[in-house]
Amino acid sequence: MAAELARRGLLDHRRALAGWCIGVIGYTSLLASIFPSFKGSPDLQRLVQRYPDALKQLFGIGHGGIGTGAGYLDAELFSLMLPLLVLVLAIGSGARTFAGEEDAGRLELVLAYPLRRRDAVFAKGAALAAEVAVFCIVAFGSLAVLSVIAGLDLDTGRLAEGVFSLAVLGLFYGWLALAVGAAVPSKVLALGIAAGTAAADYLVGGLHALAAWLNPFRVLSPFWLVGQSPLQSGVDWWGILVVLGAAAVALVAGALLVERRDLQTP
Repeated sequence: MAAELARRGLLDHRRALAGWCIGVIGYTSLLASIFPSFKGSPDLQRLVQRYPDALKQLFGIGHGGIGTGAGYLDAELFSLMLPLLVLVLAIGSGARTFAGEEDAGRLELVLAYPLRRRDAVFAKGAALAAEVAVFCIVAFGSLAVLSVIAGLDLDTGRLAEGVFSLAVLGLFYGWLALAVGAAVPSKVLALGIAAGTAAADYLVGGLHALAAWLNPFRVLSPFWLVGQSPLQSGVDWWGILVVLGAAAVALVAGALLVERRDLQTP
């Protein structure tokens, strides 16, 4: 029954997921079409290299600048926009999956399946993971094709690692939103805590070199843990394992806490 609930959860979001996939294909295609103008502009390369080191670190600009496909996409896509797309999808799905259904009075239908509340949370978590996986697979496929068409010359292994690291981030924050929504009957709170945590983690991971007092806290940022500039420098696999573990802890916590409270009815 848990597998059926997970399948149902994924199917319920299929139209929105299709829209997200079309959007990421369109956005990556737009960026790829602009790349030749960056590649052929030495003045722009020199200007970028004059940026402060902290700013270059925040936007994933490596020693090679943005004159290569990897450097260009690290700066223009993997430093902000693609993580943002993944997190908006994951956090939104996580918040509306349990807390949103409870706010709308549909949670009773979900829990009508013959399974415990905690198992329902795990099933919803699996559906969210499938959404993130589909989106990231589409993003990887789009970039792999555009690498050939637009002359980005991306390393396929590094590209796969970079997209996987984004999926791990999406899983962590999405399951955090789901866990909060399972523990507290508030979609707004689930959205706020997950989105606020993601914003704080992003700033700590990107600005720790600029603000010295943030440096000790960088190890708490999943964005820093998974590795920055994945297409140029690769990912940190130990960090990815830590973030995956934290995501699992969040989901388990939500599954346990939902057993301890009364469900709200509108």
